[in-house]
Amino acid sequence: MLKNLFKPRLRARIGDDLYAKAVAQARNVAFYTRLGVADRIDARFELYTLHVLLLVLRLRDENTAQGQEAAQDLFDVYVSALDHVLREEGVGDVAVGKKMRKLGEALYGRMAAYEPPLRAGDAETLTQALTRNVYAQDEAEHAAALAAYALTARAAVAVQTFKALQAAPAWPEV
Repeated sequence: MLKNLFKPRLRARIGDDLYAKAVAQARNVAFYTRLGVADRIDARFELYTLHVLLLVLRLRDENTAQGQEAAQDLFDVYVSALDHVLREEGVGDVAVGKKMRKLGEALYGRMAAYEPPLRAGDAETLTQALTRNVYAQDEAEHAAALAAYALTARAAVAVQTFKALQAAPAWPEV
């Protein structure tokens, strides 16, 4: 019993590693310089969510228990990271629950808005969702380019093996 208690959790490491890779890509300076994404916490949340979703979709498409577990682990790590950021920002324990609920609603809303056009390759609908969420505007000059990037990223990770995806997702150039 004690052996199991101190045994490393392989699944959690997969989620941690994939989350770190999604965040590293979302922090690519080109999103902020070439594609005009504002360097604000809400815009960074949007890019993190987009990249995590791209990986979650790919993992779910694996249609194996391993892929489903990795997708859930990645999602769980992301939610945990959001909670951690709130606490680091000094949000009190009482308020964390309320703020996490709002973030959770936003997260599920983004996933519901992005998943169908990503799966369908619908650049126009994805552009509209990214304009509204990432750029927080009715029109955004670079939203179509960000949508094209997201669709290219979706296609690039879709052809990777599970093992290759774990090692390094095939993110396209921004």
